[in-house]
Amino acid sequence: MKTLSREGAVQMLNKVPEITLYFWIIKIMCTTVGETAADFLNVDLQFGLVATSVVTSVLLAVFLIMQLRSKRYVPWLYWLVVVLISTVGTLITDNLVDNFGVSLETTTIAFSLALAATFAAWYMSEKTLSIHSIFTRKRELFYWAAILFTFALGTAAGDLVAEGLNLGYATSAVMFGSMIGAVMIGYYGFKLNAITSFWVAYILTRPLGASIGDYLMQPNANGGIGLGAALTNAVFLVGIVGLVVYMTVTRQKAGE
Repeated sequence: MKTLSREGAVQMLNKVPEITLYFWIIKIMCTTVGETAADFLNVDLQFGLVATSVVTSVLLAVFLIMQLRSKRYVPWLYWLVVVLISTVGTLITDNLVDNFGVSLETTTIAFSLALAATFAAWYMSEKTLSIHSIFTRKRELFYWAAILFTFALGTAAGDLVAEGLNLGYATSAVMFGSMIGAVMIGYYGFKLNAITSFWVAYILTRPLGASIGDYLMQPNANGGIGLGAALTNAVFLVGIVGLVVYMTVTRQKAGE
């Protein structure tokens, strides 16, 4: 079996960003864009769910291949893939619910099981779920599969809480935000396992971002403040681009 050199392992490791406050801010904004971009293309531009799904899936395939072929972490490429996989994850759930009549309860359970199966297969194969040890192609593929299922699950769970249980988008955002806060307290205050903390927080950011996006773009009659998908999408995209450019510049200054 061919082994990677130490330099090669470092290069692969550098394809995953460092987990900092900027990482979580961009991640939440990406989840919001995943929700708003899907609605913007589907409703505002009248692509329809099927056409929107096809277009975004093709784009995801193209840039994911570029990401897999890249030899190191490239901020714009990595986060573009996250935005696209967030959008596709949203559309998978939307298609199941709107086009095939699958309930939000069923999709939430199904994607929970799919994510659990991905983690189980990843751990049985690699003996770790740490994103700091992704230095083989197999681990990288497990990583992106897990992320796709977190987005699909987060969409289903967020819609189930906000719409299915009639709690509303604002209440849903507060609830999921509080759950993330609880994970942080568990990690920093009670030494909760770092890998478990990361993945639980990662999963919860999806319904948090979706609830924020829906609250901002939905009309007042639906429990939102009526900014619309286009404006909400634009604001968060500008925020993502700004932070990614900043991270890119600081990396270059640091000589990475």
